[in-house]
Amino acid sequence: MRQIVLDTETTGLEPSQGHRVIEIGCVELVNRRLTGNHFHQYLQPDREIDEGAIEVHGISNEFLLDKPRFVDVVKDFLDFVRGAQLIIHNAPFDMGFLNHELGLLVEPPGRLEEFCTVLDTLPMARELHPGQKNSLDALCKRYDVDNSHRELHGALLDAEILADVYLAMTGGQASLSLDGLGEGTGSAIAEIRRLAAERPRLKVILAVAEELAAHEMRLAAIDKASGGKCVWKGL
Repeated sequence: MRQIVLDTETTGLEPSQGHRVIEIGCVELVNRRLTGNHFHQYLQPDREIDEGAIEVHGISNEFLLDKPRFVDVVKDFLDFVRGAQLIIHNAPFDMGFLNHELGLLVEPPGRLEEFCTVLDTLPMARELHPGQKNSLDALCKRYDVDNSHRELHGALLDAEILADVYLAMTGGQASLSLDGLGEGTGSAIAEIRRLAAERPRLKVILAVAEELAAHEMRLAAIDKASGGKCVWKGL
């Protein structure tokens, strides 16, 4: 399974008001392992950046003067994300801007959803932690992901941080303690251990028919007890 964790920085908040993408950052996951492959590009937007946006990401108009335009990098970008699942925190924002950029091209190649699928981690976090803050910074604190080096927003840095948060958020329990007294109880999450990309694949032993049937029965029982909220059945 190939996934691309993506983030963007922009000149402002609304593409409908002429705001543009000025940075794209992507990191690659294959079978939940960071591969080290990434796509990162600053872009010349051909317009001024709002002061409020500069305060968020620190990217200046002067810095972007010699950077390529979206049309110059779109082929490389689409080739990188093609066929993958995009993982984005608050996907409508980034997808809206990227689809706006694609639509401005002389020969628009189509919407980004035509090249890949999208997983939004914001509603996922809201479902897991209702009534709590679910910003990327809040999730870093909740899942014990180090973001101390994040003084300003940056697309590649935020994509790297979101990759760690996503792996922690979807990694299950952090402790095998069943007595409620272990260190892994509560909201603490074990430190993420990244597996080397060159690590040999584990031998896959498929379940037999009896085991599959028992598994389905167990999922049905969990689904009934949780009022239809068995996540595994929806996968």
